[in-house]
This record gives sequence, structure tokens and C-alpha cells, in this order.
Amino acid sequence: MTTPLSNVFAQTANTLGGQFACQKSDLSTMFSSLCHHCCTPSIFFPLPSPATKPLSFSRPLRFARRLRLRLRLHLHLSPQQVFLYSNSPSFLIPPTNNQKPSPHSPRPFSSLSASPLQTSPPSTMGSLSAPDGTGGVQLPYPPARRDESVVEDYHGVKVSDPYRWLEDPDSEETKAFVEEQVKLTDSVLSTCELREKLKERITKLFDHPRYEAPSKRGDKYFYFHNTGLQAQSVLYVQDGLEGKPEVLLDPNTLSEDGTVSLGTLKVSEDGKYLAYGLNSSGSDWITIKVMRIADKRVEEDTISWAKFTGISWTHDSKGFFYSRYPAPKDGEKLDAGTETDINLYQESCYHFLGTDQSEDILCWRDQENPKQIMGATVADDGKHLLLYISEGCDPVNKIYYCDISTLPGGLQSFRGSNKLLPFTKLVDNFDAKYEAIANDGASFTFLTNKDAPRYKLVRVDLNDPSSWTDVVPESEKDVLESADVVNGDKLILSYLSDVKNVLEIRDLRTGSFLHQLPIDIGTVTGVSARRQDNVAFIGFTSFLSPGIIYQCDFGFGDPELKVFRETIVPGFDRSEFQVKQVFVTSKDGNKFPIFIGSKKDTKLDGSNPCLLYGYGGFNISITPSFSVTRVTLAKHLGAVFCMANIRGGGEYGEEWHKAGSLGKKQNVFDDFISAGEYLVSEGYTQAKKLCIEGASNGGLLVGACINQRPDLFGCALAHVGVMDMLRFHKFTIGHAWTSDYGCSEKEEEFHWLIKFKFSIAVFLCNLCRYSPLHNVRRPWEVSPDVQYPPTMLLTADHDDRVVPHHSLKLLATLQYVLCTSLENSPQTNPIIGRIDRKSGHGAGRPTQKMIDEAADRYGFMAKMVNATWTE
Repeated sequence: MTTPLSNVFAQTANTLGGQFACQKSDLSTMFSSLCHHCCTPSIFFPLPSPATKPLSFSRPLRFARRLRLRLRLHLHLSPQQVFLYSNSPSFLIPPTNNQKPSPHSPRPFSSLSASPLQTSPPSTMGSLSAPDGTGGVQLPYPPARRDESVVEDYHGVKVSDPYRWLEDPDSEETKAFVEEQVKLTDSVLSTCELREKLKERITKLFDHPRYEAPSKRGDKYFYFHNTGLQAQSVLYVQDGLEGKPEVLLDPNTLSEDGTVSLGTLKVSEDGKYLAYGLNSSGSDWITIKVMRIADKRVEEDTISWAKFTGISWTHDSKGFFYSRYPAPKDGEKLDAGTETDINLYQESCYHFLGTDQSEDILCWRDQENPKQIMGATVADDGKHLLLYISEGCDPVNKIYYCDISTLPGGLQSFRGSNKLLPFTKLVDNFDAKYEAIANDGASFTFLTNKDAPRYKLVRVDLNDPSSWTDVVPESEKDVLESADVVNGDKLILSYLSDVKNVLEIRDLRTGSFLHQLPIDIGTVTGVSARRQDNVAFIGFTSFLSPGIIYQCDFGFGDPELKVFRETIVPGFDRSEFQVKQVFVTSKDGNKFPIFIGSKKDTKLDGSNPCLLYGYGGFNISITPSFSVTRVTLAKHLGAVFCMANIRGGGEYGEEWHKAGSLGKKQNVFDDFISAGEYLVSEGYTQAKKLCIEGASNGGLLVGACINQRPDLFGCALAHVGVMDMLRFHKFTIGHAWTSDYGCSEKEEEFHWLIKFKFSIAVFLCNLCRYSPLHNVRRPWEVSPDVQYPPTMLLTADHDDRVVPHHSLKLLATLQYVLCTSLENSPQTNPIIGRIDRKSGHGAGRPTQKMIDEAADRYGFMAKMVNATWTE
């Protein structure tokens, strides 16, 4: 089967925003899932999970994983602080006479100032100076209308939602709110003295050539290349590895501002056609076009209303499979990218080249299960079509198959008919993940977590579907992340061992161990290999390695890794820095790893600024990756950068994931707060210099933690976060996240989001420790010296993954409860929002936008933690 190219724009996303959620990805998924993440590393940006992922050439049978990644989106209280903020939250409607709080309700703890982590009162840390220089002064926050009439009943609990009007992105009132917040934020950022220095330095370091691993189709090789500061990386093609490269597709020519990007692409098996999907302004919606590679002619074919989809060509190159949503009804207006309508009734379709989309075959749909996400992909033999079906972001899927080579009349016979393809149901439940790796006729090899939370390889004959046999058993400790086939019968297995990748070579037929490929401590960003080829390309990165592409020849003797290309960043000297991994004990005794990086001469005297990044969700592993911004902060601000591998992710398999999801989500916050406490207690930093950062699901993490422990942090950066845990499922693809979060519409799940021990009213107070929007309280009412840390919420107008109103509603709530509702409020630390234009969840963001955002957020951080610049 064809294998993925290393991740497109891996280093673009990684180099700048590598501190965000990351995961290995296929080319066909890069932008659809890129989150940051900028939202994620080099290889990834922070999907339909709230996260985002980068693009790379996709393996046909890898759709199950790509599908979940597209759908996805990352509190610890000491015993004395367990009920520190149990004073009534502003959203809770007071109980009536028949809704009295339980007499067992806990009372607030007397003071937080006794915390051993509090080395000095934080009341003015990072505050903007008053005109006379005497201390902190509250910002002139713009007023926002509160509609107290909006109240919703959740299983007998009445919850107010005064800023629900912000859920309408097209209303004039919402637009005015955004404009006023932009002005306020600009005024704050203009006082951040180090912002321009950071921008200049990040731009200089980012200006270096970057390549992605080549992928072969027919007799041609395809790869992405960015000269340095190009808005989008460019797709090149060449004949053989020694041929002259030619530009095949340059996304930079498709818009003046670089906001049109590649969201997915696939080259036909014979290398004659390129099908590619274009995103506009970072939206998840894509428009698929087709290019004839020989003369670079763009055909008339246009596919609209596609989203969360890969592309899979039939081997005759007559067309391809893709997934789409129903077009808007006649007369219905939809501004794709800024709309918030829920995504339902996805369909799997087949497009014949040279025809109108209206003539496409409807391959599969399920009208009885509108939330299902599906995608069809052609097996390596070109005969079997596999259909992967998912209903959320859990690593579980159904899998159906159809032998398209035996269809009477072929696919053509379905044109103009209402018949669906005759799929056979191989797995028809959501009990495990199944990802096809290879097939020999009816014999298929799958990567699965069925009875194996750390994954294994199994084999089944479609003629005997009840008999499954193990090929490579589950490891006792390590997680099998991916499997690729090369040179006929060689398996390249990538394991994650304590958040570091290990590569093994095994025999496909027997599963027997053959060889281990030695790599440094770091991350395998992708494997580009096909079964019919004897050469594989393997991408690698680490905190101190900008990127290496290895070439591995399996044609003669034992395979060896040879450097094919290495990324060099002028001005970066890895010998100046150090990175180590430590294990930290959480509130419940669980141990989890943290990577800690800094300059080698850093002293552990508590004086260092510190940036702590986390995600903790959706089975996404946050692995080592290079980031220009991190090394800039370390070198010039003396900062310590840290990455916490907390529960909820995939670092230790499905059990680790489940330990931080649904009713156990609090473990994620406990772990992250424990990480902060460790960094303070060990002298890496102090509370007023500790900045926490997260994006998407990680934005939720940051929002929850500043609510639970505002005393522990000196700054908070929350990107595109899921902030309203009671309504997230009502917008775009949010319904897919209930597999990790639960759903407020189900009473049982509403109750176990936080364990219900007291009256329903008190229970909801506890629930709000989970939902950032519903847990904003005034900490100084319990401890006079405590206020919220300086906070920046980041969102974008075209984020149709985690829609902007999550951040806008929380921003309005924070500013009201902490600031404008009181005269002379103690909250002098700024609460601001950075709202980007023509930008989305992170995927496809132009280079300059990434640089500008990095300079803004870290310029803000530098001022708030009182960092100084050193050349």
C-alpha cells in the first residue's frame, strides 16, 4: 500500500508552532487537521478533534486514522484548596425553596496565600503600569450587553447564558464586540517592548529552506519545498531522484495574501493526475480540483462542499472517491467558513474525471445516523474498496468492503441510479480501531487496538471473517503508532516508547523481528514508502533537530538510515541548549513525563521565565519537535520551555487516553497543575513567571486551570479553545468530541462530568470546574492577594472547527465578572483576546500570520512575566 509522505509543511507548522498538539499525519490530512496547532508540530499543526494536523501523501488504507484526526480538536487542587472557589458562580440561578444546597456542601478554604508556591503577592504581576508608574491599573474594557433572560434548563438545573448573542458571527453586535476587543488588544500589545525584537528574531530564524520527504507515483517523485518565508509550501515534481525538479502547484499564486492553502491532495497511481483540495482562510471546507500533471493543465472538474475528506483514486485513473456534505438547499445562504451550523449526513461519493459533480456516484450514506463520518479508500490491489465509518474521535471504527473489480458493468453502472455500492460489513460496531496496512487478495493485515490498548497487527481473510490471527502482538510497554510496508514483505513499525519513537523492521508474513533502525531521541514525523518500492524515506525531528529526512534502501542486505536531506537553521546552535525528560507525580499518585528544555547555563534559582505547554486529549501524543519560537525564548529571554505529556493523550495507549476523558477529565487538569507545581518547587521558575499555553483541546486545558489555580500562573495563552462545555456539540463538528467530553444533553453524562455527591446545585458548581465558561469566579473573595493571571485568548474568524464564540463568550465573561462588574476591581492583570482575520483553526495559516501571532503572544508573555532580552 502506498505510504504517507512525511508531513506537508511539517516544519513550517512545527518550526514556529511546534509547541502545539501534534500527531503523525498523512498528506491528505495535513491541513484538514492542522491545529495549531499552528496548532502543532512539524509535522503537525493543533482536526475534526479540536486539534489540527498537517498534510502529507496519504496511504490509501490509512483512512481510519486520518478520519479521526480530522474530527478531533488538550486540575490539580492541593488538599487545602479543594473547595477554594466554591463560592457561587455567576451562571448558576439561585435555587428555589425546594432546591436547597446539601448541608454537606463544603465551605471555602480560608486563604490561598498560604500556598508554599506563592513567593510574592501576584496582585500586580504583569499588570500594565498606571500613568504615574505606581502600579497596576485596570484596562478600559469595552462594555458587552448581558441578556439575563437567556436561561436553559439542564435536567432541573437552570443555567444562564447572557452572551449567547455572540454565537451569531454575522450579527452587527458581534462584529462591534470583535472590533472593540481588537482595538483593546492592539493597545496592550503596543506597550509590549519585546514584541518587535521577537518578531525580527523569529523571522530571521524562520527564513531557511525546508523540504518534505518525497513520495513516488508512477516514475515520478513529488515533494513540498518552502524557500523560507513563502506563505505556503510549494509542490514539486521530478523524474527520479536525480531529475530536475519543477513546480507543479504553487498555492502562493492562488491568493494575494497567502490565505488559500492546500487541504488535501492525492496523485493517481500512474502519476498522471493530481487531485487537490483548496482551503480558503483556514476553513475546514475544501474545493477539490484536478490537474493533468504532464502539461500542468487544471481540468474543469470542481468538487464543492467537501469536508473532513481524503482522496482515493481508482487504479484506472478514471476518477476518485471523496466525502462531502449535502449542499445548502435552494435559497439557503451559507458563508462557508464563518457559519456555525452543525455538520450532519456526510456522504461517500465517486467522481468521474471530466464530468460535473452532479453526476457523481453516491457510494454510501446512512440517513439513520447523521453524525457518522465516513471515507472510502482503494486497497493496494486496486480491487477492494474499504469504507471506514466513525461517529466521534475515539480510536474506533466500522469497516466495510466492496470488490469493485467484480461489479457488473463496473462503477459506470451506478451512474444515474439511486443504488449504493454493495458493501459487505466486516466490522459493524464501534468496539475498536481497524486500519488496513496491506492486503494479498482477500487476506488483509490490520493495525488494531482490539483487546490491545497499545495496538497490534492482525490478519483476516475476507472469506473467513470470523477468524482473526495475531501477526505482531501488543508490546508490553510501547505503543505501536504506525506500520508501513516496503519492498514486498518488510514492515516498518514505529513504536512510541516513553514519548520517543523507536523503529523496527519485521517480516509482514510472519511478524518476526528482523532489524532495528537506530534513531536519536525524538519523533518520526512520517514514513514515505510503498510495497512495490524498495526505498523508504523517514522524517525525523526533535527539540534540537530542525528536521532530517532519512533514505533507507531495503533492496540489498540490512537496511541502513542515510541522510537524504537535513534542515539547517542559520543562527541556531544546538550545543547551546539542553533537553531532559523527568517524571512528575500527579495528585492521585499517577506519574507522567515532562520534557524540559533550556540554555545549558540556566540556573535553577526560580528566576527564569517558563513556558509550559499541554494538550491532554483525543488520544493525541505530543512528541518532541523543533520550534524556532521555543529556542528564541530560551536564548534571548532565558526561558525554560516545557511540554507535559498528561493523561488524555495517546502517549501510553488507549488506557492513558481513557484515563483523561469523559468522567476522568479532571485527571488532565490535575496532571497539568502538578507539572506547574513541580517546575516551581524544583527552582525552574516561580509562579509569577510561569506561563501556560495550549490550543484547541489545550485551550480548554488552560481555561480550566486558570479557573482552578489562578495563583499558580503568571500568564496564560489559550488558543482556539473549547470553552463552553454545555453547548460545544451544537456547532459544526463539535458533536464528534462527545467521545472525549460527554454531552450535557444526556443526564447521566451531565452528572459524571464531575462526580455528583451533593445537591444538584452544588454539583453544577463542580461541573464548572470543567467548563471554563461556567467557572469564572473572583478569587480575591477568598484570598485577597489573588487575581487571575494576565490572559490572552486567541481565536480566528474562519475557525469552523472550534467556532470563535467559545473564546468570545469566555472573554466577555472574564472581563465582566473580574473587571467591569466592580468598581475598583482587584483584577488589574489584563484579560485580552487576539482575534485573527481570514484565518481558521490553524491549518493553512500563511507563514507571516504565524510569525505575527508568535510575536504577539510571546511579546505579551514577556511583558507579563517581566522577562528581559539578552543577545
